[in-house]
Amino acid sequence: LGSLMQQAGEVLRADAQRSSREATALIGMIAFLASWAMLFAGLFFAWGLARVRADAWPPSSVQAPPLGLPIVNTFVLAASSAALVLGLSRLRRGAAAAIAPALWIAAALAIAFVALQLMLWNEMWSAGLRPSSGQYGSLFYMLTWVHAAHVGIGIAALVWLAVRASAGAYSPGRHTAVRLWSMYWHFVGVAWAFLFVMVFL
Repeated sequence: LGSLMQQAGEVLRADAQRSSREATALIGMIAFLASWAMLFAGLFFAWGLARVRADAWPPSSVQAPPLGLPIVNTFVLAASSAALVLGLSRLRRGAAAAIAPALWIAAALAIAFVALQLMLWNEMWSAGLRPSSGQYGSLFYMLTWVHAAHVGIGIAALVWLAVRASAGAYSPGRHTAVRLWSMYWHFVGVAWAFLFVMVFL
């Protein structure tokens, strides 16, 4: 009986420690996302201020960015977030094997997003828009490049998670990393939604 009670106490202490680590990690991710949100807020403010002060936006000498690629990319990011939501939901319900395919799908869609962004940048560059083209060009590339950098971080995280998930690292009771990086990826999607409305509409 004493041995059983000792084992039960050890299990309870381990659970308490794990819960404490998970809470700390969650707070850390929230603080991390808040700092990036302030960065994007500053960039959006600069864009909005320049747009309000300009006689024409984009300037008459600049070709307006196309809508087709950004619209497709909006759906691509939405689909990647949906894959994560579905995979995480199934994992929490006990289907641990479902999270690896969801992560690989989300990573593949993230890579597709970057490929489409490269096509957009190439199109705008060929049309003569450069970071040195004035306020519009510098802010356009700044916003889209900063966002793409965040997508790159997300791709690295999703691939790392997918590799670990394929090795069976996550279970209904142990998936904090997946939950936290899913938060990050949803943040990237929300940032793109604001960027899409402000820059392309």
